[in-house]
Amino acid sequence: MRILRLSLISLLLALALMLAAAQQAGAATRSEAVQPDGGIERAIRHYRSTTIELRSLMGVPSRFPAIRRVSVRRVRSIWHYRADAASRAFRRGPAHKLAWLCIHRYEGSWTDTGSPYYGGLQMDIGFQATYGHVLLETKGTANNWTPLEQMWVAERAYRSGRGFYPWPNTARYCGLI
Repeated sequence: MRILRLSLISLLLALALMLAAAQQAGAATRSEAVQPDGGIERAIRHYRSTTIELRSLMGVPSRFPAIRRVSVRRVRSIWHYRADAASRAFRRGPAHKLAWLCIHRYEGSWTDTGSPYYGGLQMDIGFQATYGHVLLETKGTANNWTPLEQMWVAERAYRSGRGFYPWPNTARYCGLI
């Protein structure tokens, strides 16, 4: 009888320990859901900065509605979607991509370093500073930019009202003026 009582007590004690461990594990997963780990926060910052940088290069405003009352995983998902959409739009190229390629055909190489004009669309320093100041500060002159970056800077100039007139001769050859 005494052995039976000891077995029953040890069984109850083991069940109590297992229940306490399960409760602690449940509390840990609940607290992880409330406090995001550094990886999720880092991902949100990365996707957000990528979105803003690409939209800035394309000359598109980066105003977004506030994200409220959703989990951090959902916030990460929203910013990931926005970064992916901005990346696709950037890679697709500007609206006048074929026009810029035609102008490039009559201008220099994409990596042309001949001062005072740089890159495949032969942009001078003033032009680069006005329409591509972020790229000029981070990557240097246009010969260090990708062809798409050069076209997006030219597109920003076009949208500002300058049209194709910074390239008067080559734009005429291409039938743009």
